[in-house]
Amino acid sequence: MSVMRRKSVEAALASTEDEERNLKRTLTAWDLALMGVAVAVGAGIFSVGAKAAATKAGPAVIISFIIAAIVCGLAIMCYAEFAATIPVAGSAYTFSYTSMGEMVAWIIGWDLILEMMLAAAVIASYWGVYLAVVFDVFNLQISTTILGKFDGLHFDWAPLFIVAAFTALLVAGTKMSARVGNVFTLIKLGITLFVIVAGFFYIKAENYSPFIPPAEAAESTSVLHTTLFAFLTGQAPTMYGVFGVLGGAALVFFAFIGFDVVATTAEETKDPQKTLPKGILSGLVIVSVLYILVTLVVTGMVSYKDLAAQEQPSLATAFQLVGAEWAAAAISIGILVGLTTVILVLLMGATRIIFALSRDGLLPRWFSVTNAKTKTPARLQIIVGVVVALIAAIIPVGVLEEMINIGTLSAFVLVSFGIPVLRKRRPDLPRTFKVPWNPVLPIFSGIVCLWLMMNLSVETWMRFALWLVLGFIIYFAYGYRHSRLRTHPEEIGK
Repeated sequence: MSVMRRKSVEAALASTEDEERNLKRTLTAWDLALMGVAVAVGAGIFSVGAKAAATKAGPAVIISFIIAAIVCGLAIMCYAEFAATIPVAGSAYTFSYTSMGEMVAWIIGWDLILEMMLAAAVIASYWGVYLAVVFDVFNLQISTTILGKFDGLHFDWAPLFIVAAFTALLVAGTKMSARVGNVFTLIKLGITLFVIVAGFFYIKAENYSPFIPPAEAAESTSVLHTTLFAFLTGQAPTMYGVFGVLGGAALVFFAFIGFDVVATTAEETKDPQKTLPKGILSGLVIVSVLYILVTLVVTGMVSYKDLAAQEQPSLATAFQLVGAEWAAAAISIGILVGLTTVILVLLMGATRIIFALSRDGLLPRWFSVTNAKTKTPARLQIIVGVVVALIAAIIPVGVLEEMINIGTLSAFVLVSFGIPVLRKRRPDLPRTFKVPWNPVLPIFSGIVCLWLMMNLSVETWMRFALWLVLGFIIYFAYGYRHSRLRTHPEEIGK
């Protein structure tokens, strides 16, 4: 049987009625909007704008954010249409299964596992780092390391603690987890707005000039660290100017990564046809406004040249340069709270992707059994929590973090291209939300996301290729033979 066999939309919807493998619909549009804010607004809001201003675009990084928000918005509209049409767990994996076939679905599901589990581990590890910073700010002599360093390894209890706490919360129920996450998110928003308002008092208009600095050559770098686009075209790396603004958009785009995680909750959302588009797009608007405001503050407080002179430019750096040392405590707490909600959402998202793959037989179906009382995949959630906690506690994050972005963008590409495919194959499906100007807008979205992928380093692409090879081995060794479309051919779509 072909590896391109497609699951029918009807079979995907029917799978949610399996009493042993179904999820409870409890989430509202408000929950989804805050979930989008929770996962997108982490430590990056305090650093990514400053870094892009310093190394890419200068004050014009504001334009970079607007471009990135538009690109992300295009992809998110495609997610919203799919999620409203097929409100089933699995996000881009499920959408690809019904539109492009099993092989493509497996690839994207495998990519999403990479993105979400590694992202959860990286953020949990950073949470431990910033917990130590907060302890230091308040003069608390508490170490976050249990055993100290030995043979190049270290073991931190902080990531282990936060992952264990949220794993237990997610096992207890999705609605309870959402309520706790909402509280943390509102606290995070309050701290962020406080820092923004405080920063406006230090803004000087001359720091916005020149708005788009003249282009100049960037420092040379090794072949592995240059972008794939530059490697293929032989282009010398530059900074500032128009291309700097576009390069800044590629950099800050990753500040928006995470909205695809919200789509994994489609099966746990009340009235998903209306709630999902409203919740996802509302979250994107809130996040875009916050990022632009933070960028206005950081580029107005100090010159982009002063930021470029710093080893790790951030919003905290800007406050330090204007003598406002008091902001360090507020920003440290804001980052810690911000990272907390990101971990919660990523743990849930990773579990829902594996849950969907398992229910379709591409991974052992034992993973997709849900608890009879809470209707959560409790056993799978615990397994994911253990794996993420161990990775975060033992492996240095620098080895992992570059791999996160490429998995997300590959999902964006396929979901965007999948809209016109499913529109043509199944024009009869009810669609409460539609991406306008089909097929032009979805195809444009896919092409732009593909271009952003080309701006990732050669080294990242090489690691991504190895991850895909491992995925193909697992698929042909297990998934292809155990797929429900092989054992239940009546579920194959036309």
